[in-house]
Amino acid sequence: MAFKRTSDPTKHMKIHIEENQYQCSQCDKGFPYKSYLETHMRIHTGDKPYVCSQCDKDFSRKKHLELHMRIHTGEKPYQCSQCDKGFTDNSNLTKHLRTHTGEKPYQCNQCEKTFKIVGSLTHHMRLHHGKMIHKGKEPYQCSHCDNIFAGKNNLTIHMRIHTGERPYPCSQCDKAFATKTTLNIHMRVHTGEKPYKCNQCNMAFKRNQSLTNHKKIHIGEKPYQCSQCDKAFSQNYHLESHMRIHTGETIAVQSV
Repeated sequence: MAFKRTSDPTKHMKIHIEENQYQCSQCDKGFPYKSYLETHMRIHTGDKPYVCSQCDKDFSRKKHLELHMRIHTGEKPYQCSQCDKGFTDNSNLTKHLRTHTGEKPYQCNQCEKTFKIVGSLTHHMRLHHGKMIHKGKEPYQCSHCDNIFAGKNNLTIHMRIHTGERPYPCSQCDKAFATKTTLNIHMRVHTGEKPYKCNQCNMAFKRNQSLTNHKKIHIGEKPYQCSQCDKAFSQNYHLESHMRIHTGETIAVQSV
């Protein structure tokens, strides 16, 4: 490596020599500098010392506040060299540039498909291969369809789709569910519990997946890429709605 300042090589070497000098007391992570440890500790303490002067949001890191401030200022310092679009951070610009270059750096290790953004690869893996990764064990084949599962318990749960079995009834209404997890999520309809809270705003959700989808609004992530044009979406249902432009599909509206 080459360095701009005489102090940089010394600082760099310390990373190798004293990589874990400052140890976190809450987990097994170690850091070469005390300042790194102090920043890390905010994960455990929940401390957010950097407060936005324009709204009530606060952040654990200064750079997160600086990035957030661009929402208020409208600043988009990362400009596309191929079109007039601008972005608040470099990562979103990098993703956008792939619409011009056609680059698809994320390849599925189960098939030959490639993707422009890692979120699309993750979605693909879950959709097409998630049930077939059995880590060397014999897979469990459904006798009613082509689905394959890594464990017998997963197959048992899946079979309830075919049998209609719902062994977990709700104590508050007449609904019943195929899994205990689904029942627990349903119970929040009655209790009003929303345990999954966004750390960027005041919204809370009943499901973790709903929170994950919501967070994409803040970070600008759009993992659902249209295969027919360069548009991308933060939510899968937005992509599905958009695809009707290409397919000409219409939604049938039932008369009441």
